[in-house]
Formats: sequence, structure tokens, C-alpha cells
Amino acid sequence: MSDSWEEHAEGSKTANLNPSAASFSFNPTVATFVPSGKTSETGKTDQDSGEKESKEVPSAVGVQDKMASASLKDDDDVLEDEAHRKEKIERVLTELDEEDGREHMNVVFIGHVDAGKSTTAGQILFLTGGVDDRTIEKYEREAKEKNRESWYMAYIMDTNEEERAKGKTVEVGRAHFETTRKRYTILDAPGHKSFVPNMISGASQADIGVLVISARKGEFETGFERGGQTREHAQLAKTLGVSKLIVAINKMDDPSIVEDKDAWSQQRYDEIVGKLSPFLRGCGYNPKKDLIYIPISGLMGHNMKELVSKDVCPWYNGKPFFDILDDVEAISRDPFAPFRMPVMDKYKDMGTVVMGKCESGVVAKGDKLMMMPNKVKVKVTTVWRDENEVNAARPGENLRLRLAGIEEDEVSSGFVLSDCNKLVPVVHQFEAQIVVLDLLEHKPILTGGYTAILHLHSIVEECEVTKIVAAIDPKTKEKKKTKFVKSGSICIARIAVEKPICVESFQSNPQLGRFTLRDEGRTIAIGKVTKIPKK
Repeated sequence: MSDSWEEHAEGSKTANLNPSAASFSFNPTVATFVPSGKTSETGKTDQDSGEKESKEVPSAVGVQDKMASASLKDDDDVLEDEAHRKEKIERVLTELDEEDGREHMNVVFIGHVDAGKSTTAGQILFLTGGVDDRTIEKYEREAKEKNRESWYMAYIMDTNEEERAKGKTVEVGRAHFETTRKRYTILDAPGHKSFVPNMISGASQADIGVLVISARKGEFETGFERGGQTREHAQLAKTLGVSKLIVAINKMDDPSIVEDKDAWSQQRYDEIVGKLSPFLRGCGYNPKKDLIYIPISGLMGHNMKELVSKDVCPWYNGKPFFDILDDVEAISRDPFAPFRMPVMDKYKDMGTVVMGKCESGVVAKGDKLMMMPNKVKVKVTTVWRDENEVNAARPGENLRLRLAGIEEDEVSSGFVLSDCNKLVPVVHQFEAQIVVLDLLEHKPILTGGYTAILHLHSIVEECEVTKIVAAIDPKTKEKKKTKFVKSGSICIARIAVEKPICVESFQSNPQLGRFTLRDEGRTIAIGKVTKIPKK
């Protein structure tokens, strides 16, 4: 094997994966990428149809010439010079500012199961007028019938019967609310460890996280101990790009901790903050810049829209929850960067509609884009931002785009809508810096041949660590050649996938360059893409 990994990437298009691995979960709905000239749609190879081709060479050449000239014409239509592109984007941004200049933010609610995430998110919608009194009364009746009276607020976010019956969020709930300063999308992530892949898909779209902690006696301890979801969610959030965390210490009005005259316990609050701060610092959060602590009651809505009264909480001198959200600094996004939108979902509605978050660049009705990795040219015919149809959208928005020129079965989750001038790179392998968290007891070393599940933007694919290039000393940052690493190590590794995937280096586009590795339902490593093969 050549030492030049770029050469190896070109020569070996398919990773040698082990399909019998227990952690594999092949997705049969993913469209297969077939390089042109290899296999026809009917499954016949070039050799199978060789005789027919030899009889029709003259006409085939004529057709190819026509196709080539048509292709060049298409390219002329799509490609545009940089000055014209910049002028067009500036015009779009001006129109968007005139229409509604408020920044949009995705807020993901994370934390251990039963911490009160759905209840808190439901309360936010109620306080901002997203749910009327009659609906709340209906949910109260339903919860009472199930002997779960305190769950009624969670019913706003947990909409299906399975979630309501068990009191556990399964899918990532979505809802929208606005303040005078910003527009928000709530992403209510499931807390149970069985649904961590769903939580990852929610957190990967988020700009800011709300880590909900239950202050009730015993509940905080259960979530925070080894194996609790408080720890895993906080680590994943940082890896997935959630740079700021509001730590909402919920259930401060619980009878197990309240003091005289139902006053909130400062002792319990300080105890939780004291235990969380060192751990969150270890996850990469700066306690002074990236973390904001706030005591709340999600069920009653105390300290959410209005500041909690001094009779109940005399020791808290901060702002209420909504004000803290509005004060979070604007997220830096480049509207002039090439357009990138990883596809989260798709459906058919008078054409193919794809859903996702615009990670960079702007998109407008009439734009011509490329669906990668299968290189299908598409035209945007309709743009929806949240539930509203708009003419254009800036980066950071959750979008639905109706596309012409592509069928629904040609699109899969994990594909990326890309600028035609600067296509997103498509690779079968990449080099990455990995932080190994906690390997499985029966697989205690990470080495070449280790198989796992890769979560990268909206991609969920089986992968193989083909080589450990070097271990990195955490203190000196020196690199040392090695063939394997253990839990707690930092290393440079090469990762291969069977199907072509869209990635970028972390330096050029962080949203498309950060990932997690999971094995047998546990997060074993987090990482960022450092190099991709040269074409």
C-alpha cells in the first residue's frame, strides 16, 4: 500500500467492511451511487451490451456530440462569474433585511430522560401564544385520564400516542416561536439512551443548546452518574457544534428540595452547579463565556418570560429565560460562501421537496443547484422558511425546497444540495482528528479494522477505521506513530465508507466537517475532518 493516502483513496474506491458486525444498520433506502459508464439502469454492464454498441457506433457518436454541446450550454447557464454572484447575494440580503431582519436560531433541548425538556418547550410555546387555553385544557384532561397530570405541557411537543402513553420523547419535536428580537425553532430531543441517534440528528441542526437538569432529589444524580444521558448529551452537543449552553436547572419548586414557604433552595442549586461546571469545562465549554445557569420551573413557567419573584427565589440576580436567549450573541455565518444544505428528509408534493438546514450561502427561487453525490442538476421552484413561502433565505434557516429536475427516489438523507460553481467534495475516505471517549469493554482498543457507525451532518453510515496515523500527546500536541489507541486518547485516523459521502474539512466548513462514531448504542469517539483526498 502506498504511503500517500491521497493515492490510496483514488485507487481503492470501496472500504473493506465487515457486514456481519453487530452494530451495522444498512439503510436500504439510500440511493446507490453508480459511476457513469460502469452499470446501466437495467443492471447490464458495458460488456453485456458490447455487440449492440458495435452495430450503432456512428449514431452513438452523433448523439454524444449533441449531448456534449447541450451539456456545455447547461454549464454556461449554471456557471456565473464571482462579481455577478456577489451582487445577486447582496441584493437578496437587502430584500431579506427589509422583510424581516431578525436573526433565526435553532434551540435544542437536551438532557436526561424525565428532566422536563418537553414540558419546558411546551411552556415556552404557551407563553408566546403558540398554544391557546382551550388546547391546554384538552391536554390537561387527557393527562388526567392517563394518571399523568404533570405531563400535560409535554403533550404540546410530544404529539404521537406512543410518546404520550410512555411519557418519553422518541422523535425530535419541532416548533417555532418569536420574540421582538429573534425568531426561534425549538428542537425537542429525546432523552432516553435508546434514541440517542435521533438526539444527534436534532443537535446537529442546533445553534444553541438548553441542557435541562432536574433538581429533584435523586433525579439529578441518576442523570449525571456514569452512563447517564446528561453526560453523553453534553459531550455530543459540543461535538455537533452547539457552542453555547444554557443550563436550565428545572423542578426548583419540587417538594423534595423546597425550603420554608416554598422558597427555592440555593443550597441544591449551588450543589448542582458545582458538580456540572468541571464536567462541562472538560467537554470544551468555557464556564465564563459559553455557559449560563438559570433556575426555572418548566411546568409552572416560573423564571421563563418574567423574572421569578424575590419571595420564591431571593438569591437569583440574573435575567429570565427569554431574555437570556435574546442576549446570546449572533451566530457568525457567511452568506457569500458556496451554498450547502444537507438533506434531512424528502417527500413528493407537485415535485420533489427536500428538507434541511442551510449551513452556508443563500438560496433563492429560480436558483440552479447540484444534488451531490449523484451530481443531478436541479432548479429551485419554491422556498419555504419554517411554514412560510418566501422568495429567498439566508444561512441558518430551516428550509423546505421544491426542486425540478430530480425524482424523489434519487434523493436520500445525507445528500447535500450544493452550489454548482463550487461543488461539495465527495469522498470514500478522509483523515480526521479523533478524541476517543469510552471504548466498549470487549473492544478496548481502536485500531485499523475497527468498524462503527458514522454520524456526520445528516449522514448515518457504517464506516471502518482503516489506519491510526499517529497518537497526539494532549499536553505537548506532539504526534507519535502508533498502530492503536485506548480510551481517553487523541489521534489522527483514516476513516473509510462504502458509499460516497459529502464532507468538507472542519476548517473550511465546520458543519460538514464534525462527526461522532458510535458502536453498539454508545458514543465511542468524536472528531473533526482534517484532510480529504485530492481529486
